[in-house]
Amino acid sequence: MIEKNISKSHKPSWLKIKLPEGKNYLKVKGIVGKYNLHTICASGRCPNIADCWGRSTATFMILGDICTRSCRFCAVKTGKPEPVDWNEPMRVAKSIKLMELKHCVITSVDRDDLEDCGAEFWAETIKTIKKVNPNITIEVLIPDFGGKYESLKKIINAKPNVISHNLETVRRISPKIRNKAEYDTSLKVIKNISLAFSNNIVSKSGIMVGIGETEKEVFETMNDLRKVDCKVFTIGQYLQPGKKQLSVYEYITPEIFEKYRKAGLEKGFEFVESAPLVRSSYHAEKHVACNVSSILCSVII
Repeated sequence: MIEKNISKSHKPSWLKIKLPEGKNYLKVKGIVGKYNLHTICASGRCPNIADCWGRSTATFMILGDICTRSCRFCAVKTGKPEPVDWNEPMRVAKSIKLMELKHCVITSVDRDDLEDCGAEFWAETIKTIKKVNPNITIEVLIPDFGGKYESLKKIINAKPNVISHNLETVRRISPKIRNKAEYDTSLKVIKNISLAFSNNIVSKSGIMVGIGETEKEVFETMNDLRKVDCKVFTIGQYLQPGKKQLSVYEYITPEIFEKYRKAGLEKGFEFVESAPLVRSSYHAEKHVACNVSSILCSVII
């Protein structure tokens, strides 16, 4: 067991989050509802939804809201997905235009029921967003596509600015919380993304902490990611999204997060986001600041 049941009443002060409110929040919520879209902000019960939607940003979740996997940390519904809706890419693209976004993040549920795990749909979505929003920059947070390079290649060829695939946790804990996904398969995916450097694509990954890992294991995970030339790394506190999901093992202090940030930079990551409320797509627009000719980053939160 990796749970250490921590009472919600013991949640530290640095994890207090803002309640959803404001004109921009209501605008984004209205557009998402009008176009029948899904966001990981809502489906994943992200603690940053008020901040992000208040800044007129959102992480769109394509290919429906039902996942074929059932990872222990995730609040997204699991089961048999609905048929693919090929009108969704245009709805997402039009919504991005209505929100007047300069940068967008796209993610998806796992679709192991599809032959290419949804890669063709991913590519169509990226192309459609670019066509409707020619000046947009795009980050995609992708699943592992079963480790199939031919599927991943479809995403690379669509040329988003950043391709992210999360390891989620350290090697030892990975089999306990990730359904079907494998640590080494994820590293292989990230390596192939890094090899797409010639296409001006930035590779990115992230993990959660506070689920039973040790500091040594976090540093080992950083080393594994640097070996596959991952450029951007995010670390955030795991927060239990619902009663059915994994319990929090411990709350990591801001001082430890800062220690991780400095260690990551020393190990060669060009951009490290490490703080309690950091999520892979939180303030993702700043990750495009990576200059792909020299991979220098101009802004660090």
